[in-house]
Amino acid sequence: MDRSKNNSTEFGHNAAATNAATASAAPWTNNKDSPNNEDDSNEDDGDNATPAKVTDPLAPRLTNNERVLVVSVTERRRETWGQKAEFLLAVIGFAVDLGNVWRFPYICYQNGGGAFLIPYCVMLIFGGLPLFYMELALGQFHRCGCLSIWKRICPALKGVGYAICLIDIYMGMYYNTIIGWAVYYLFASFTSKLPWTSCDNPWNTQNCMPVTSENFTELATSPAKEFFERRVLESHKGNGLDFMGPVKPTLALCVFGVFILVYFSLWKGVRSAGKVVWVTALAPYVVLIILLVRGVSLPGADEGIKYYLTPEWHKLKNSKVWIDAASQIFFSLGPGFGTLLALSSYNKFNNNCYRDALITSTINCLTSFLAGFVIFSVLGYMAYVQKTSIDKVGLEGPGLVFIVYPEAIATMSGSVFWSIIFFLMLITLGLDSTFGGLEAMITALCDEYPRAIGRRRELFVLLLLACIYLCALPTMTYGGVVLVNFLNVYGPGLAILFVVFVEAAGVFWFYGVDRFSSDVEQMLGTRPGIFWRVCWAYISPVFLLTIFIFSILGYEEMLGEEYYYPPWTIKVGWAVTCSSVMCIPMYMIYKFCFASKGGCRERLNEAFKPDASCGSVVPGQQGTSV
Repeated sequence: MDRSKNNSTEFGHNAAATNAATASAAPWTNNKDSPNNEDDSNEDDGDNATPAKVTDPLAPRLTNNERVLVVSVTERRRETWGQKAEFLLAVIGFAVDLGNVWRFPYICYQNGGGAFLIPYCVMLIFGGLPLFYMELALGQFHRCGCLSIWKRICPALKGVGYAICLIDIYMGMYYNTIIGWAVYYLFASFTSKLPWTSCDNPWNTQNCMPVTSENFTELATSPAKEFFERRVLESHKGNGLDFMGPVKPTLALCVFGVFILVYFSLWKGVRSAGKVVWVTALAPYVVLIILLVRGVSLPGADEGIKYYLTPEWHKLKNSKVWIDAASQIFFSLGPGFGTLLALSSYNKFNNNCYRDALITSTINCLTSFLAGFVIFSVLGYMAYVQKTSIDKVGLEGPGLVFIVYPEAIATMSGSVFWSIIFFLMLITLGLDSTFGGLEAMITALCDEYPRAIGRRRELFVLLLLACIYLCALPTMTYGGVVLVNFLNVYGPGLAILFVVFVEAAGVFWFYGVDRFSSDVEQMLGTRPGIFWRVCWAYISPVFLLTIFIFSILGYEEMLGEEYYYPPWTIKVGWAVTCSSVMCIPMYMIYKFCFASKGGCRERLNEAFKPDASCGSVVPGQQGTSV
């Protein structure tokens, strides 16, 4: 009998047995090309390995192969949420932000009151929800962030991921400053008398007059308005973007406190964020309900609620109402910022993301509706106190929550208590959203560069937040409020619409709706229905493109009329917008010209077709990455 033949046969059986045992122990295998599973800790294994001392020349190979296989399988495993509720709270916390409180009520009454709910729900069903569901499913199936995922979908569109990371940085530069304003108000509320109650403070002017005064005219300014503009911001010491002045130390300290909270919420990933969201996501609802009960008990509240809900059906003929509904539902749900991808990537593979999408999007929209009652009950009260109409009381945006609502709080009994819980609510609403935006970028970069960044997440998060804080310092100057509004429009406001359109096109048109539906079927056991497939293939991309076109045409309206923007700032603004948008074509050129091989057709195939070397992501199949 031939000895070598026996050895070969035994080797084959042993190798097969080893592979089977390994597969049964852990039904995923390492894939060197997968960013989630790149072997970060085996660089020196060859030097440290001690081969077995046997005479058979095949034994050392088998021993080393077994050892390398076991290490590569067990070394990298993606963490998951500790509880399903943590994921749901994180998504809800991200989607429910300050815009639900200060933008939706204003948009609603401006566009027909109760009648606005019709276009709002239509845009939710056909535009917002399909995109929301898409991102949750993508993240959960591919289990990676907004950079690494494109290798599995359409490698040439990886620039979308870099654009999202840049947009998240712009958001971090101004959004945390707004939370810092709320922190300033919170500390200012710990006093026996709220500082924006009277006009006898050092920062008040001769035009200051309490809103309850019978002599209050349009030329007068309220104590709350002067407190915000002359005490918190001190914007009178600057000249907008032409002269922004020095950084205000107290404001910089408040924003620094916000960054400290953000760091200790994100430094450990889902292990730390999953615990924090129990407070930051649930606390706003407790406060909203308390404020609602208080608001509806105030005189004039019923008139405010009527003004909020009374339908003006004729406004539905105006196309602007439908565009506003589409924009509001898009920015409220937040697809495209990479957050939903990142949060869902830590789910278990067979989690019901379809049900999650329905639950979280519904809660988000109902929260906006609830916030409308909270705001308009108080606006009705303020109109009653000032003996004027509601449309002359309300403001959109920061003015609503930093001027009008504090004004109302100052006239209530127990004003200090109401002020404290109101600004605590604003802080928790803002923190959840900034967690989500930054986690999207952190997850993406940790997945894409596991050796350089993934191993050192705590240090990376610290350096990242330190850099964003330094970049955000101009928003804490005397002219910082103008810069905050400027970054809101030109940072994510315009660019994100185009980026999400390209993302949807890449998933639905290049990767394909059929392939994406098969991915969902592997996770949930059922294939998405015809409604979802039609929305993904046609309706959702058109929905995004329409919002983008109308936003470009109406960018001046997005800037508002409250602040003056010199001509040079408009050019800078478009440069900021293009800085993220240009990541997409620049990476496509790089991928086609420098990162692909062969002729034109081969390069196109390599650039626009999923990378076959990524392997499967389905548990139990070869090449799975978890």
